[in-house]
Amino acid sequence: MRTKIVAGNWKMNKNLQETEALLSELSAMLPDSTADVIVAPTFVNLQAAVNSLQSSTMQVAAQNMHFAESGAYTGEISADMLLGLGVDIVILGHSERRAYFGEDDALLAKKVKTAVEKGLKTIFCFGEELEDRKSGNHFSVVESQLKNALFDLDASAWKSIILAYEPVWAIGTGETASPEQAQEMHAFIRKTIADAYNASVADAVSILYGGSVKPSNAAEIFSKPDVDGGLIGGASLVASDFVAIIAAI
Repeated sequence: MRTKIVAGNWKMNKNLQETEALLSELSAMLPDSTADVIVAPTFVNLQAAVNSLQSSTMQVAAQNMHFAESGAYTGEISADMLLGLGVDIVILGHSERRAYFGEDDALLAKKVKTAVEKGLKTIFCFGEELEDRKSGNHFSVVESQLKNALFDLDASAWKSIILAYEPVWAIGTGETASPEQAQEMHAFIRKTIADAYNASVADAVSILYGGSVKPSNAAEIFSKPDVDGGLIGGASLVASDFVAIIAAI
C-alpha cells in the first residue's frame, strides 16, 4: 500500500511569527487522516517549525539543499545542517529552482545522491513546460528528467524517494492538468520506473501531483489510481484550504 502524502511548499513566504501562527492553526484544525502531512517553510524558520510540531503528526521538510557536505558555498545549506535541526525530508528539483537558479539534471542527480546517502527522504520534482505539452514532447521530457537525475540510484534507494509531477504550465497560473491528464502522466511515470527497475519499485513509490491543487479540485485529482497525493503551493499558506485538501485524500 503506497503512502498517501500531502505536502505544503511555502516557498519564500511567512516570517517567523506568521510561520508559528499558521502551524498553530494547522495543528488545531488537522483532520484525522492516514496521509502523511508535510510542511516546508523557509530555511530560517525550520527550527521553529520543528519545535512547534513536536507533538504533532505533521512533518517538516526543507525546500532545497546543497550536494556538498561542507565547504566554501556561501549561503548554502548542507544535508547535515538539516539533519541537525531534526529535518529529514528535502524538496529537490522544483521547477522554480530549475528556471530561476539554473539547476539542471546533472546537478540534481548529485543532490539526490547526497540526500539518499545522508538518509534524507527526497521529494523530487519534475515536469514539462507548456511548449513541451503543446508539441507532444511531454512524455519524453519527463522520462529524460527521471532518467538523468534518478536512474543511477540503486533500487534500494527508492524507498527514500517521493516523486512530485508538476506540469510547469500549471504552477501558480490557476491552470490545472485535468484529473485524466494527471492520471495519464502518473501511470506513464510508474511504467517508466518499472521498465528501468521493476514493478515492485514502481508500485511502491508515491507520486504526488503538483500544479494548482485547490480544495475544489483535490478530491477528483486524488481519486485517480496513480495519484498518491499532492505537493501544494499557494493553498498550503491558508490553513482552511490546506486542511480541506488533506481531508480530500
